Amino acid sequence: QVQLVESGGGLVQPGGSLRLSCAASGSIFGNAMAWYRQAPGKQRELVATITSSGITNYIDSVKGRFTISRDGAKNTLYLQMNSLKPEDTAVYYCKGTLGGWPHWGQGTQVTVSS
Repeated sequence: QVQLVESGGGLVQPGGSLRLSCAASGSIFGNAMAWYRQAPGKQRELVATITSSGITNYIDSVKGRFTISRDGAKNTLYLQMNSLKPEDTAVYYCKGTLGGWPHWGQGTQVTVSS
């Protein structure tokens, strides 16, 4: 059974930091993975990706502020978010693919507000 479980969201002031985690079942963790986010009233958007070999990619709005990484020993995906802005407020989801099918976590809320 494929499982993706996010954690680490919360309320943070502008300029602050959060680290999101996504615990994944072993079979899916061997493939490329990604973080998405969905703000209220907006479509879900891709934030960052990481391949099985560790190559990363980011959307322009988070480059230099967010870092995606993975720990194979723990089967965990991370998203380190620094210099957070109010426009980063969203539910953040991790996504993996197995057998060509996408699998999503339940999401974790990130709110950036003073």
